[in-house]
Amino acid sequence: MSYWLVKSEPFVYSWSQFEKDKRTFWDGVRNYAARNNLKAMRKGDEVFFYHSNEGLEIVGIAQVVKEHYPDPTADNATWVVVDLKPVRKLSKPISLSQIKADKRLSNMALVKLTRLSVQPVTEKEWQIILDLSEQ
Repeated sequence: MSYWLVKSEPFVYSWSQFEKDKRTFWDGVRNYAARNNLKAMRKGDEVFFYHSNEGLEIVGIAQVVKEHYPDPTADNATWVVVDLKPVRKLSKPISLSQIKADKRLSNMALVKLTRLSVQPVTEKEWQIILDLSEQ
């Protein structure tokens, strides 16, 4: 299993809306690196849901329920989506400032590749975030 992080501006698509919808396809990605990350996702992979621009925090965990297929919002087949379902809200959201302050997370893509909307997360980073959320 692999771990990922997806970003969404809460006013565009929030965690609470995601929970109401119970499932969504992750569309609108128009960056090749982010697209390649979507293509690498496999059914069962776990995904942090990050509120960007407002909030700046990891708020929940999702799961990949369908692997990549053409993005229905795109004009060509270059772009893809995956289907995600919410698993659970984090006990305590983890802010970007907390992540940046934790030396163990200094190489996390969220810190190094700040604009990338779909990112890999290492197993170690995943566990650290979960641990921080439970403190």
